[in-house]
Amino acid sequence: MITNFDHNYLSPEDYLATERIAKDKHEYIRGQTYAMAGASKAHGMIIINLATLLKNRLRGSGCLVYATDMKVRLEIANSYFYPDLVVTCDSRDNQSFSEDFIRYPRLVVEVLSPTTAAFARGDKFADYRSIKTLEEYVIAVLASVRHT
Repeated sequence: MITNFDHNYLSPEDYLATERIAKDKHEYIRGQTYAMAGASKAHGMIIINLATLLKNRLRGSGCLVYATDMKVRLEIANSYFYPDLVVTCDSRDNQSFSEDFIRYPRLVVEVLSPTTAAFARGDKFADYRSIKTLEEYVIAVLASVRHT
């Protein structure tokens, strides 16, 4: 999350409508929108590897794994975030594919860079804790990646 492109309050409904046609992704925090920075190759590799592991492990469980482009709605915090990975096992999320966000995540994974670490460990984590179904919040710190 880098910049707030509009200092005026935006309703959640207007945010969702705007986000559906936006070229770039934005997170929504209590009426303010923030443009998201692009990811590095290392960041992308970590996400793909984790998503593959989770998908294989959860096959047949009724849980679904989403990577990078799925928003999570934090109703109490009046926010929408794009975690790097999210797992939902809740039938309320899994029965409707028309919504473009998850309401009941069980697992959220954030791959952190130096520019996102403080926010993800602080305010963002505090907001995620408002979700009653969330069992795990995993932080992966992006330091360096070696290809083997």
